[in-house]
Parts: sequence; structure tokens; C-alpha cells
Amino acid sequence: MLDWMVWTTPVAVFFGCIVLMLAGMTVWEMKSPTTERKGFLPMSTTRGDRLFVGLLLAAYINLAFVGLSGRLAQWFSLEAEPSVWISFVASMLVLALVMRKG
Repeated sequence: MLDWMVWTTPVAVFFGCIVLMLAGMTVWEMKSPTTERKGFLPMSTTRGDRLFVGLLLAAYINLAFVGLSGRLAQWFSLEAEPSVWISFVASMLVLALVMRKG
């Protein structure tokens, strides 16, 4: 059924993290309802808002890295394209920052 999609390990880990975050946020919301607060984002947000913004940023970081990885290899004279694990770690750090301080 999903033969058309390339499920590499980084892709599977990324989607697995999203599923775990959504499940964790659901349990957290049931245990402790959220209140709006103001962080560095230009609006008052709830935990769910920050998760949504963080996931969008994570997706954009990963897409930009995949799009630029060939150029990065060329610019830095690398023998192979950089690993997508770099963008995964960077996107998870940005997501954590948005969730904590956003």
C-alpha cells in the first residue's frame, strides 16, 4: 500500500516523534488544561499553538536542508551530501525552543 513512499530511517523517526508528541500533548492537556501566555512569538499562544508553529518550522527546516544539501556539499567540497540527521536534530531543537519560550 505504501510502496510509493520511501520510508528511510530519519523519515520514520521524524514521524514517530510527531505521533509521540501529539499523544503526549493530548495526555498533558487532559491532566492540566492550558492557558494562553505571551512569549517571543508575536501573539498569545497555548501549548497546542506552539506545537503547531514548531512543527511547521521543523518541516520547513527539513525541506530547506534537503533542498540545499547538494549545494552544501558543493560549497564545502564534501565527498557526499550531509546527513539528514543534521536537519532532524536542528528542527527538534527549534521545536523545543518554540515550545519552551514561544
